[in-house]
Amino acid sequence: MNFCKLSLFATAALAPLVAHADPDDDRIVVVASGVAQRADTVGRSITTIDRDEIEQRQTVALSDLLATTPGVTAVRNGGLGTATALSIRGAQSDQTLVLIDGIRVADPSATGGAYNFASLLAGSVERVEVLRGPNSVIWGSQAIGGVVNVTTLQGAQGLHVRGNAEGGSFGTFNGNAAIAGGNDRITAGLTAGYLTTDGISAAANGKEADGYRQVGATGNVEVQLAPGLALDLRGYYADSKVDLDGYAPPTYAFGDTGEYAKTQELYGYAGLKNEAFGGKLHNRLGFTLSDIHRDGYNEDSSIAYRYRGRAERYTYQGDATLAEQLRLVFGAEHEQSRIRYDEGFGSGGRYSVGITSVYGQAIVTPVAPVTLTGGVRHDDHDTFGGHWTWNADLAVRATAGTVLHASFGEGFKAPTLYQLYSAYGDRALRPETTRSYEAGVRQTLAGGKVALGATWFHRDSDNQIDYNFDTSTYYNLNKTRAQGVELEALLQPVQALTVRANVTHVFSENRSADYRGNDLPRRPRDTANVSADYRFPFGLAIGGTVTMVGDSFNDVGNRTPIDGYALAGVRAEMPVTKLLSVYGRVDNIGDVRYQQITGYGTYGRAAFGGVRVRF
Repeated sequence: MNFCKLSLFATAALAPLVAHADPDDDRIVVVASGVAQRADTVGRSITTIDRDEIEQRQTVALSDLLATTPGVTAVRNGGLGTATALSIRGAQSDQTLVLIDGIRVADPSATGGAYNFASLLAGSVERVEVLRGPNSVIWGSQAIGGVVNVTTLQGAQGLHVRGNAEGGSFGTFNGNAAIAGGNDRITAGLTAGYLTTDGISAAANGKEADGYRQVGATGNVEVQLAPGLALDLRGYYADSKVDLDGYAPPTYAFGDTGEYAKTQELYGYAGLKNEAFGGKLHNRLGFTLSDIHRDGYNEDSSIAYRYRGRAERYTYQGDATLAEQLRLVFGAEHEQSRIRYDEGFGSGGRYSVGITSVYGQAIVTPVAPVTLTGGVRHDDHDTFGGHWTWNADLAVRATAGTVLHASFGEGFKAPTLYQLYSAYGDRALRPETTRSYEAGVRQTLAGGKVALGATWFHRDSDNQIDYNFDTSTYYNLNKTRAQGVELEALLQPVQALTVRANVTHVFSENRSADYRGNDLPRRPRDTANVSADYRFPFGLAIGGTVTMVGDSFNDVGNRTPIDGYALAGVRAEMPVTKLLSVYGRVDNIGDVRYQQITGYGTYGRAAFGGVRVRF
């Protein structure tokens, strides 16, 4: 698509003037080392998104906002609620680890154990950290492409309430409410949300809309049991139903059908936090549960398939500050994963597997501007035995406004139970491993009014697992490679105006013998995003976002191209009182026709409006 390519090159040329990098490197991040750490001491690429930005962008599906950050692409099998896959720097979607309030939410019964971002709506989310690149030392298996760390509304002293309700195109209604409060002894946070939409046809050639609805809630409580000792409880629940299209007889061509699917997700955490030796040692002992039920139904409401995935995880983590220059993070974990499934054509079973891990990481500051981090992990898998993983990174504050960063990381991911034992599985599959490098610079200018960033990255993967449509089984690719650059920055010449943009070029290459040199499927080489927001003195806020995605291929043989596209949206919000505001947006204002996956539908122009309350 020539227009899209020209737009990408133009945006790349302007990237030094406007892009998305946080100008405040005093921000605290957790995703790098599993503990709170200043961003300017981290040698890895991390993007943070807070609640203000989520509300400013009027985000409903969190994946839509994540897809406008550097190095991230998302594809969806139709409308809202259909399967949504997130790729970081060209990695497989199941190589992205997702955490919600510290709980791993991967689905053991999914093909690659990937988290389906269709279920993650933004109503409950307070903050997101996106780490690009592997971090298996701290987070273990699956964190070989990147990590998305989501934090929902947390308890706080006092009383805080927010809520919103909106409606619009495709018969959509979305409502959310949240309350947080507490005192010196106990704090708690609770959110609830409901979304329903008539949707669009999942099949691009379909005429029948495929709807979606979700009911969800999150909660957390922290109780101070004694000085330095606290009980920590967290929970997340989502119940959803989505209409689907399929392959109906007699032609078995993809099109309108009456199929639908229901999903129930329950994630929980219970733990104790202890602080000792005057705050020099922090200990955390916890148990997490991930329980997912997925059921598919035929047109006559008979069961088509059932999947049950469950993971129980026992964890200990220590965080010791031995000296001003030395901090140690260490821990041990055991995870037991179970699946039970019936695919409706004689394929079914139940399997389980365990993995026990220990890890340690040192954060060293030999001199004030330099931070060195290095770590090692050992995973002992019931089926595949032991495996060592290493990482190291460096952050140097060269000047007051310049941070140089570099990192090396390894990743390890065993085949999932489904990939091994299902009707499509292969018990001879080998674990995936990766080695990744990156180097870059973050620069702030004009007293923080301009923030720039540039990062080069390279990742080599061995034994990446993919699906072979010719044999209808999973298999190991010999090798894959992804390498590229990210340009990001932020411009805020006055307090009222914020302009963000980013450009990513990544070549995700299949290096196996049969397809060497081919692009991996649905990995566009070029993406770019530009977003601008302005608030008038009388309170009106206006903004817009342009997203550009380059050409890609739908298949491993690169025989089915997917044209690139550019989408634009506008938004506005106006306060009515100190507590109440009204807002609205128009997505895909140009009514562009495009596809992310060959044969699947996408949204045209859509308008929404709502009210928001905060106090």
